Amino acid sequence: MKLEFNLGNVGVTEFGLGRDEGNGQTFVVVPVDTDVQAALREMVHASWDAMQNDNDGPAKYQPSEKHGDTEYLYLPLDDNLAASVRELHNAASLDINTAALADPSHVFCYFARFTDKENRRLTAMRRATQFKGVLKSKNRLVRMLDNTLQIIKDEVFKLDNDFDLLIDSTNIHILRPSGFEFAGKLQQAILDAVSDNIKALREDIAFVEFAGIEAYAANHPRAARYLASIRGQAETTNIDKTALKELCKSTGVEVSESKGKIAVSAGHEMGFLEVLDRRRYELELVKGQPERFKAASRTRLNG
Repeated sequence: MKLEFNLGNVGVTEFGLGRDEGNGQTFVVVPVDTDVQAALREMVHASWDAMQNDNDGPAKYQPSEKHGDTEYLYLPLDDNLAASVRELHNAASLDINTAALADPSHVFCYFARFTDKENRRLTAMRRATQFKGVLKSKNRLVRMLDNTLQIIKDEVFKLDNDFDLLIDSTNIHILRPSGFEFAGKLQQAILDAVSDNIKALREDIAFVEFAGIEAYAANHPRAARYLASIRGQAETTNIDKTALKELCKSTGVEVSESKGKIAVSAGHEMGFLEVLDRRRYELELVKGQPERFKAASRTRLNG
């Protein structure tokens, strides 16, 4: 996948912090010198190289999947799940706050924004774990000064070797899915999207009664993730009612039908979502001995 940015021709480099102070998240810019700017550009190169070395990527990010620690994924920037990071990427300007590191406990991420000679922007983000981990209050750091080791009395922050994600004008390029989910507040965003996702599915699968599923997903993050994943599948408009009922029966999901609509029995909401997300299936490799399975991951096989 192509990066919509020229990494070899960067004109402007900005550094900033994401802060969470209880009343919402804010992003501010912190001035940095040319050495830090150079280090940030090196981090971007390292991130993009790591993505290109992933022979299995990029696959589209799916909220219902259990992704690895590092895995090259992408998500279109106009996707609903990209709202939080898209706002940062598209911000024309950000406030400058030279005191933003006075209380590092409020920092949840750091980022860099780059502009190339064609005036295209690239935003890179990293969850602030290691960055906050080297502080004088927790570590006795020393340095050589005048041939003598001395304690470093100033606050010290450590940049990582790469970023969790890169954002260009078209896509979010994800190297660490957990970092993307944390920085993008995906858990809450997915829960907040339950009502909209149910509304979309009601239009696509009109013969299913979704009221009970909506109530269940509103309080169960994993179910909410499945809903977001199911909504993103183009095939939902072509689901056959008879085939759906048969698959539910064969995989142990209790449903009933009344007035032409399929209703899911209480306690089977998660199983029904697994069916819609193509995660429950039955095999009969031994004649007369059908076996039921639930897939931890859903990957379509070509052909």
